[in-house]
Amino acid sequence: QVQLVESGGGLVQPGGSLRLSCVASERSESMYVMGWFRQAPGKEREIVARIRLGSGSTYYADFVKGRFTISRDIAKTTVSLQMNSLKADDTAVYYCAAGNVGNSWFSWGQGTQVTVSS
Repeated sequence: QVQLVESGGGLVQPGGSLRLSCVASERSESMYVMGWFRQAPGKEREIVARIRLGSGSTYYADFVKGRFTISRDIAKTTVSLQMNSLKADDTAVYYCAAGNVGNSWFSWGQGTQVTVSS
């Protein structure tokens, strides 16, 4: 079972930046895609961005396009989310996830809190 550990959350002012990182315990052959999700209080979990580990192709939710960038390292064991121009609405717990070729998310991190507030 692949273990995912996130880091990099915290408190930032509106307009600021944060970089989240997710380290996988191993490079499992079943890992085809990795992504970032978020869940705000009282809301459902939603996808923020994902990246295919082989091709590097990306997907972004409309509400983060132009502000967030997802990337992976060459060894494909770390995925990062650079978040710029943060807004109060971005406040949430952010989760890293690993998925297979069928886009089934089979492993989740414990989550890291991002709070955007002045």
